[in-house]
Parts: sequence; structure tokens; C-alpha cells
Amino acid sequence: MSDKAPLIAAIEMGGTKIVCGIGTGPHDMLAVHRIETTTPEETLEGVSRWLSRAKQEHGHFAAIGIGSFGPLDLNPNSEAYGFITTTPKPGWQHTDVVTFFKHRFKVPIGFDTDVNAAVLAEYLWGAGQGMDPLVYITVGTGVGGGVLVNGQLLHGALHPEIGHLIVPPPSNSLAVQRDCQCPFHKSCVEGYVCGPAISRRWGVRADSLPLDHPAWEEIADVMGHALMNLTLTLSPRRIILGGGVMDQAQLIPLIRGRLIHQMNGYLLVPQLGRDIDQYIVQPGLGSRSGLLGSLALGRMAMDQTKNVHS
Repeated sequence: MSDKAPLIAAIEMGGTKIVCGIGTGPHDMLAVHRIETTTPEETLEGVSRWLSRAKQEHGHFAAIGIGSFGPLDLNPNSEAYGFITTTPKPGWQHTDVVTFFKHRFKVPIGFDTDVNAAVLAEYLWGAGQGMDPLVYITVGTGVGGGVLVNGQLLHGALHPEIGHLIVPPPSNSLAVQRDCQCPFHKSCVEGYVCGPAISRRWGVRADSLPLDHPAWEEIADVMGHALMNLTLTLSPRRIILGGGVMDQAQLIPLIRGRLIHQMNGYLLVPQLGRDIDQYIVQPGLGSRSGLLGSLALGRMAMDQTKNVHS
């Protein structure tokens, strides 16, 4: 009998693209493929076709892990378990993701948010190793946050929705469109700093803004408020900031500075002083956090099924 680890299929479902992969772990990804996120029917069918081809080429996979944009229903006792629920993404409200793949492939399915997947991967293999509690925030098409506490992904009534934390409106804003761009809230993190919000508020894409543009100070200020709230409520040992907006080299240092300023000396801990560079960090796995975390979700689902039948 072979001792080789079983293959796991991984699906990272983002608002603009889906990344699929098959492998056994971070150092053994046999294939990776990207698919544009369009309609649920077209997108899920495209993922299914790729997984079927990967199965023929690389062999049977023992489970599928899915890290998806949300909000999601993660309650196994709910009739809507496995659904994307009230997402602002047009056409994707109330999409049953888990049942689609379970019927197609007849293997255990691990399902969680894309950011919970990312925080899991960073905890296992990346910048979050040994750091518990751990927070991962992605700032891209939207803003999402994953939280790991006592080695477990945080669930509750739902799951963390860090992107919709309420923050003070930027004061004396120079943006061409000052309003928060969230369709649900008047002043939340995502409505100010996600990629589409930056484009609408400042009139250009984030990656077109010069390094010294006032938008970056404003984005750092919003993020500083969000990180202060998270620091005071969750007391994490590390916060990881990922996503396309965070690829700007000057932004994370600005956010560190704003967090220290806004805390105003309240917590006398090294993380908010000399060790701030180790407290607010970039992902150790780069852009692979969500995909590798999805693989880890699949492995967990496989192990849980084994335990139930053992």
C-alpha cells in the first residue's frame, strides 16, 4: 500500500476569478488553473470540467476544498448549508456551491470563506506559523477577513465579516466621490478601500495612483481604524494583510503608523511599538494563501469523514 499523501482538489472562489488546483500540499501542486468568475452556471461548469480533466491526468482526488467569497452559510444543520447567501456580487445570491460539487464528484467537501482558507494556510505553512490567535485580511475586489483561534477557524452565528466593520468617515477627504461605496452600509472598511471603491472614489484604478497620492494616507487611516478594532477585540498575535491593494510597497508601513497613532499609547505591548513590523505583515505564501488553504479544507473534510467511519 502506498504511503503517498492522497490528492486533494482545491477551489479558491474569488469575485473576479476562480483558482483551481490539485495536489497534496504546498510543495506538491500538480496543476493550477484560473477561470474568470462570470455567472454561477458558467463558472461552476467551467471548474467542474477542469477538475474532471485533472482527475483523468493526475488520478483520483480524495476530497475537494472550497474557499469562497461570501457571505456563506456554514452551519451544517442549516437547509442552506453550502450556499453563497447575500453577496453583493450580481447573480450569485443564494448559489448552492457544495451540492453542485458533491453531486458531480461524490467526495467529501470542505467549505469555508476564502479568507478563512487563507488564514488556515498561513497558520499551517506561512507567516502565521506559531501565531494564535491569527487574523488574515485581504483587500482586493472586496475586503474580507479570516480568524483562527486555538487552532480552529472562527465560526459563530456566521463567520467573520471584517470588511464591513464600521469606521469613521475620512475627514477632509480629497476624493472626487467621498461617499462610502458599500451598497449595505454608510461608512465601512470595504466601501472605502476595496479596489472598486478606490476607483470610484478617486476616479482611477488603485494601481494607477502615484506613491505620494493622498488616497494612500486615507486608505491607511481607514485600515488603521479596522486593525485597532481587531486588536482590541481579538488580541491577535499577528495580523496578515494580503490582496492586490496591499501590493503597494508604501501602504503597509503607512498602516502600521496609523495603527500606532490611533491606539494613542493605550496598549503597552511590543506589537504596538518596537515589534510593529512583526505584528502587521504580508502573507508568507503570497497570492497562494487562498488556494492552499482550500486544499487544507479539503484535507480536513477527508480526515473528518475517515474519523466518522473508523
